[in-house]
Amino acid sequence: MLKPLCLALAMSSVALLAGCETMPKTTAESTENLQLLQNRTWIATQIGNTVIQTSPQARNIPSIQFDEATKRVSGADGCNRIMGSYSVKRDTLQLSQMASTRMACMNNNNIDRDFNDALAKVTHYKTIGKTLQLLDRYGNPVLKFELAVQPR
Repeated sequence: MLKPLCLALAMSSVALLAGCETMPKTTAESTENLQLLQNRTWIATQIGNTVIQTSPQARNIPSIQFDEATKRVSGADGCNRIMGSYSVKRDTLQLSQMASTRMACMNNNNIDRDFNDALAKVTHYKTIGKTLQLLDRYGNPVLKFELAVQPR
C-alpha cells in the first residue's frame, strides 16, 4: 500500500515541476522582448541553416524593421524592398499583406527567394540582446538577424 502511494506522490511532484517549467513569460519579459523588436534595423545573418555574407556597401542588404507606431514592417530581401503589416502578442508575430518591388536580380544565389519563403513561415520571434530570431510554428529559427550598427 505504501509503494503505490509513494509512486503516486512522486508522479504528482514531477507533473507539478514540469508544469512550472513551461510557464509563459512574465509581462516584464514580454514587454522587453517587444521593445527590443520594434523601431530598430535588423540585418539578416542567417536563413535557415545558411549563413548570409553581405558587404556593407551592397545594396538592398537583407534586413527588416518593425515600426511600433504604424505596425508596419519594411526592409529588403537581398534584391527587392519588402513591406507589409504585423501584429505581435507576447512572443507571437504575424506578418500580413506582404508585398515587394519586382526588380531583376542576378547572381544573388536566390537569397531573395529564400528570405521571402522563410518570412512566410514566421509565427514567433525571440530577441536576445542584439540578436533577433524569427521562428516557425515549431519553434525552429527560420531567419536570424543582428542589430544594425549605426554610423556616428
